[in-house]
This record gives sequence, C-alpha cells and structure tokens, in this order.
Amino acid sequence: MTKIDIINRVADKTGLSKQDADLSVETIINLIKDALAKNEEVILRRFGSFQTRVKNPRIGRNPKTGEEAEITARTVVRFKAGKRFKQAVNGEIPLE
Repeated sequence: MTKIDIINRVADKTGLSKQDADLSVETIINLIKDALAKNEEVILRRFGSFQTRVKNPRIGRNPKTGEEAEITARTVVRFKAGKRFKQAVNGEIPLE
C-alpha cells in the first residue's frame, strides 16, 4: 500500500475530498516527523509507538572485500507495534 492508496481510502471512508484527505495524511506524517526530530516518543494507542534511538559508532566490514570501515553514530527511528495491532495482524481479533 502506498501513500496515495492511504489518501484514497481516507477520502472514501470519511467523505473528504482527496485534496483534504491528502492534507490530513501529510499533516499527521509531519507531526510524527517533527516530534521524532525533537526526540519525543509518539504513541498511537492500539497501533504502536515510534521513538528515536542513538546508535553508537562501530567498526563494520565490507562483505565483498572484508575491509573494515567505521560506521558513524546516527539516530534511527524504532517502531514497536502495539498489542492490539499485533493481534489484528495475526487474525486473533477482528480488524476495526
């Protein structure tokens, strides 16, 4: 499923125009990005949570040559699925 598919489904389910649905989806995505950029955790009940984590620098290897290279420190986004989300995906509860 792509972002366009999500926008179309939001428009169909809510009766919003596709332009308004696009604005809504973009706004939600931007709010999540802004919060994560400020190192805030984003919790969406019944869905999951997003949080940032700092990965320390380390030594890695080029798989082709075996040559060592330093991998710099970086911030990554972690998503942890919520319990009800996992249950819905596994067919244990009906999708809402």
